[in-house]
Amino acid sequence: MADIPDTPHLEEPLAELERRLIDEYLRGAGQDPDLIRTRHDAASRELLSAASVYAAARLTEVETRAHYLRSLRGEL
Repeated sequence: MADIPDTPHLEEPLAELERRLIDEYLRGAGQDPDLIRTRHDAASRELLSAASVYAAARLTEVETRAHYLRSLRGEL
């Protein structure tokens, strides 16, 4: 099936936030996110792995807070 140029690709709802959190972690570690993503050495993979764990933890926090607020509003 050919791509339709005017149709946006579907993406997970929090994907952009996850990317920003990973970038935040990498910048906090004194690294350039774009440069780290182009490297393929063990140190960059380890740093990206740690950034992913950080982002996952923060996303869990965001989702938990959203769930809590929905429960307070009686939306669950």
